[in-house]
Amino acid sequence: MKSLDEYLRDAEQAHGHLCAGQVLGVRMAMLGLEKLGIDDPRGNREDRKRLITFVEIDRCATDAIGVVTGCRLGKRALKFRDWGKMAATFVDVTTGKAIRIAAKESSKALARTMHPELESKNQQQMLAYREMPEDDLFATQWVKVDLAPEEFPGYKGDRIVCAECGEGINFRREIHRDGRALCRACAGERYYEPL
Repeated sequence: MKSLDEYLRDAEQAHGHLCAGQVLGVRMAMLGLEKLGIDDPRGNREDRKRLITFVEIDRCATDAIGVVTGCRLGKRALKFRDWGKMAATFVDVTTGKAIRIAAKESSKALARTMHPELESKNQQQMLAYREMPEDDLFATQWVKVDLAPEEFPGYKGDRIVCAECGEGINFRREIHRDGRALCRACAGERYYEPL
């Protein structure tokens, strides 16, 4: 595993800037890997295939988590759950062990007390989050994550065609209604409206 500073440089390059969220994400991922006993999922092919990561927010920390773990949406190893929480769950699919790590809200106030000499809240947090003990920064919880076969990287399943719009649907994401297979949009779960 690389050092914190090495991962932060990688995260800054991948994300475009370094911020408190990047520091949180790097430390969160490093802790998750350490707890699971996975040394280097980016460099070790065996470790890469045994890790799936769930992120609960679409902010800077998520990019940093991807940098450390090597998990990517396109490889189906990074899963996004839009819960708006600074948290991630790291799953070792080989052993079935999983750990959820969430940033503690109290860490923001602690960062202010650790570095009152800095005016910027972001600068206080960036520095404090590098230094803070893990127990002050994160809450950890061993959890169980049930993964359906279609959630695993490399899953090859049937492609269903939506009975309404005719678009293909992968990974059992169709909805069955009145004897018809529909995509989520045609079933009413749209995030867009046709013009």
